[in-house]
Amino acid sequence: MNAKNVLNYVAEQGAKFVSVRFTDLIGSWHHLTYPISQLSEDSFEDGFGFDASSLRGWAAINESDMLLVPDPSRVWIDPFAEETTVCLIANVVDPITKEGYGLDPRSVAIRAESYLKFTGIADTVYFGPEAEFFVFDEAHYHNNQNSAGYSVQSEEGHWNSGRTSEDYPNMGYHIRPKEGYVPVAPLDSLIDLRNAISLVLESVGIDVECHHHEVATAGQCEIDFRFSNLLHTADNLMLFKNVVKNTAFANGKTVTFMPKPLYGDNGSGMHCHQSLWKDGKPLFAGGEYAGLSEMAKFYIGGLLKHAPALVAFCAPTTNSYKRLVPGFEAPVNLAYSARNRSAAVRIPMFSSSPKAKRLEFRPPDPSCNPYIAFAALLMAGLDGIQNRIDPGEPLDKDIYDLSPEELKDVPSLPGSLEEALKCLEADYEFLLKGDVFSKAMIDRWISYKREKEVDPLRLRPHPLEFAMYYDI
Repeated sequence: MNAKNVLNYVAEQGAKFVSVRFTDLIGSWHHLTYPISQLSEDSFEDGFGFDASSLRGWAAINESDMLLVPDPSRVWIDPFAEETTVCLIANVVDPITKEGYGLDPRSVAIRAESYLKFTGIADTVYFGPEAEFFVFDEAHYHNNQNSAGYSVQSEEGHWNSGRTSEDYPNMGYHIRPKEGYVPVAPLDSLIDLRNAISLVLESVGIDVECHHHEVATAGQCEIDFRFSNLLHTADNLMLFKNVVKNTAFANGKTVTFMPKPLYGDNGSGMHCHQSLWKDGKPLFAGGEYAGLSEMAKFYIGGLLKHAPALVAFCAPTTNSYKRLVPGFEAPVNLAYSARNRSAAVRIPMFSSSPKAKRLEFRPPDPSCNPYIAFAALLMAGLDGIQNRIDPGEPLDKDIYDLSPEELKDVPSLPGSLEEALKCLEADYEFLLKGDVFSKAMIDRWISYKREKEVDPLRLRPHPLEFAMYYDI
């Protein structure tokens, strides 16, 4: 679409408002809403002015004026607004230079795709994320000076198997821990909700391929949507999360994409499928291991070499490392394999078609900012290709059955967000190529994460510490 197409669509739909949406540094969506009379062809050049100083990790008060410049290629009608509202995704632009703001995540993704074309290696990178999430009936949490705690509730939760209540009869269908993968009803109680979410996704232009219950008890779900290029997939993921949350909310449920909301059960990951193409032809298919090309193997080499730094963007919360724990079926060991889901990089073997040949990087989770995470993954893979980084031999054994002696030469991911940030500090040069990332942006990310997430958790007493230590 171009600006004229958007304005024609607005007229056809009888829209009364326009919601201009953008993503902050950390990965949350925001928007400003204008009467439809404020949207014109000039809006797609001049943008809408706004104050960026109040958003997480962004401009200081003395440089807060920014522009939101809508991208006409992505437009839909808000399915949750009572009045007809057209939605547009915007880039954040510096009003002085008219260039993408250095801390705008979407601008990072745009520069990453431009750099890919500049290298001549490929002209398109496809991403296909699998964003898992939990659907709960209730969620409570508080953090005061003298108390802290949380609780979540789901009728599916195995902890409800012994519940007795006259108001809420217990029908006995509860999912045992780690046994929630694709059961039918009545164990899977969320089929209709996932159907409803899928229909809303279709209405806003996201093609759903499959949905199912995931492994954990208590409402863990996955809805897969069709892959696309880096920028479009990142846009789709932001819209996907918004649709999932709002459809659940409209049905009396609450959704979280945090990677580890439950103790003692599977967390929510976001495995990222990736492939490079040029002139409409796939570049990852060949005669090497698992049907890969040499280029694909070097791409893997880049992912594995830079993985400790990558997870500072791809698994970017303190909670992420409650999921990425050695010995608990988490992809923490930096190896690659065909079909083996215990490796950090997996080569899916569902199809022999060259067009289906791709890599799956498994450490990311859905708490990440997709624009930044996808761009970082691409830059790591390109660095592997440019420097012909050998990923070593594949590891086709079940990593979790290997002895410590067998594992000693297999590197692993950082064990905490703080460790990941240190790895990023030590390994970021590959991100600066083509000015895709800037040192200032990386420094801002690191400082924000330390000051706003790592330190607050480090300084607060944990409820479990009272159980372990109160009576010392």
